[in-house]
Amino acid sequence: MPTIALVDDDRNILTSVSIALESEGYRINTYTDGASALEGFRSSPPDLAILDIKMPRMDGMELLRRLRQKSDMPVIFLTSKDEEIDELFGLKMGADDFIRKPFSQRLLVERVKAVLRRATPKDGAPVKEVDSAKVLERGALRMDPERHTCTWRNDPVTLTVTEFLILQALATRPGVVKSRNALMDAAYDDQVYVDDRTIDSHIKRLRKKFKSADDDFDMIETLYGVGYRFKET
Repeated sequence: MPTIALVDDDRNILTSVSIALESEGYRINTYTDGASALEGFRSSPPDLAILDIKMPRMDGMELLRRLRQKSDMPVIFLTSKDEEIDELFGLKMGADDFIRKPFSQRLLVERVKAVLRRATPKDGAPVKEVDSAKVLERGALRMDPERHTCTWRNDPVTLTVTEFLILQALATRPGVVKSRNALMDAAYDDQVYVDDRTIDSHIKRLRKKFKSADDDFDMIETLYGVGYRFKET
């Protein structure tokens, strides 16, 4: 079973979440701050990390920033309900998902399973069309699902697993409007519920990343009240 790193300065959360995940068969490594976690990851890299944002010595955002310099390890943030700005910033930096405190242990377990499935499909599991697709090219956009690489005008654009799946769903059929529900289906497991604002946040992050590579990028269009589409070229 995968190893999960749990990083939080609240020992009650460390204990309760560890029990919930261990009951599902996961191996758990716990850390009380970002600095000790970063050191621990060097010797025992986990398959997924669950990070609190506000911690002593090194907070979750700084830990994620350092991780993304060398690793695309899936990361789930734990955040309080009043940290919307942090959530948007975290998505930009490469977080895969957010869970707002207080949360149910069942929700956390299902989100962990979903992120791990998206990142590393199990051997023998049915391969989705998205996973088996060959290199996708749409004008200046090039996406390679097998290598999880994306370029725009030959410049690399680093995407999280969720961002990659959302963009691929849009770019596969340019001009066709995809509802938020359709994008949720493309990017998330059926057992996981996410609200509309989560999809909107991912779209905002996608636009900002591509605009960093090209100020004139305008290929993702919003149809208010309907959804999003990738512009036909």
